[in-house]
Amino acid sequence: MPAPVLAGAEAASFPGGPHGVLVIHGFTGSPHSMRPLAVAIAAAGFAVELPRLPGHGTAMEDLLPLGWADWTAAVAGVYRDLAARCERVGVVGLSLGGALAVWLAATNPEIAALVTVNAAVEPDGGDLAAMGRELLAAGTEILPGIGSDIAKPDTVEVCYPGLPVAPLITMVDGVNALAPLVPRITCPALVFSSAEDHVVPTSAGAWLAGQLSGPVETVTLERSFHVATLDYDAELIETRSVAFLAATLAG
Repeated sequence: MPAPVLAGAEAASFPGGPHGVLVIHGFTGSPHSMRPLAVAIAAAGFAVELPRLPGHGTAMEDLLPLGWADWTAAVAGVYRDLAARCERVGVVGLSLGGALAVWLAATNPEIAALVTVNAAVEPDGGDLAAMGRELLAAGTEILPGIGSDIAKPDTVEVCYPGLPVAPLITMVDGVNALAPLVPRITCPALVFSSAEDHVVPTSAGAWLAGQLSGPVETVTLERSFHVATLDYDAELIETRSVAFLAATLAG
C-alpha cells in the first residue's frame, strides 16, 4: 500500500482564464513550497496546475527507485493537459522544479514564459554524480536532508528529512544533459536567485540567464535562502511573477 500523502503536500489544480501556468516544486520537497505562489498566480486569473512529483510528499522510500526520467515524464503529461485547454502556457519552478521548467521550455518551444527560483540547472561536469556513485558503492543510500533552507524563523518546508543518493545522481545527470539545450529557449524568462543559498550554487541564476536566448529579467533575493517561496522574499516573488506572467501570457 502506498504511503499517505503528507499534510500540506497535496497537488492542486486551479481553474482560471484562457492562459495557464504549471508550477513545479523541488527535490525532496512537495507542492507545499510552491502553494502560496500558485495561489497568487491563480488569483490573477490564470489556470494553474501544481503537481506532486513522483516519489515526493509521501515517504522517502517512495523516492528511492525514481529519478529524472520519472519527473520529466510527469511534468510533460501535466503540461500537455494544461496546454490542451489553454491558449498560452507558462512554466514556473523552484530548484529541481526550476530545472524541470527549463527542460519543458527547451523541449516545447511553444511555451510562452519561464520563471525560475533558485533553479538547480547549472551543470557541474559530473563531479557530484561521481561522488554519489562512490557513496552508493560504499553503502550510503541517504544523506542528511537539504529541505527547509529558509532564513525566516519558525518557517518549515514540508519535505523529506534525508537526501536519497540514487535519485540525486539521476537529477545531476539530467541537468548535465539539459545544459546544451538551454540556448534553444527563446521565450521571455524571469530568473530569481538568492544571494545566500545553501543548496544550489549562487552562480546558477547567472549561468541560466547567460544561456537563455530570449529576453531575461533577473532578480536577486537579498533576504531569502534556497526555499525563497516560503521565505522573506515570498511576496516579492509573487508580485513580480504575477506581473511578468500577465505581461507575457495575457499582455
